[in-house]
Amino acid sequence: MTATLPSPSRSNSSLPKTHDRIIGAIARERQIKGWSRRQKEALIAMDYKTLPDLSSRGPVGAK
Repeated sequence: MTATLPSPSRSNSSLPKTHDRIIGAIARERQIKGWSRRQKEALIAMDYKTLPDLSSRGPVGAK
């Protein structure tokens, strides 16, 4: 069984990630569970470019 979810990597957040093991998929689901509603809506809409802007850490390189 495989599950495809967006990658947790900040540098590759626009690419989906396939989990070969259920444990990896469950860990990713738990990570997404902690996201804001706006982040989840962007994920559902496949708006991967917006996700870093919605992150509490901000976009990559924004310091």
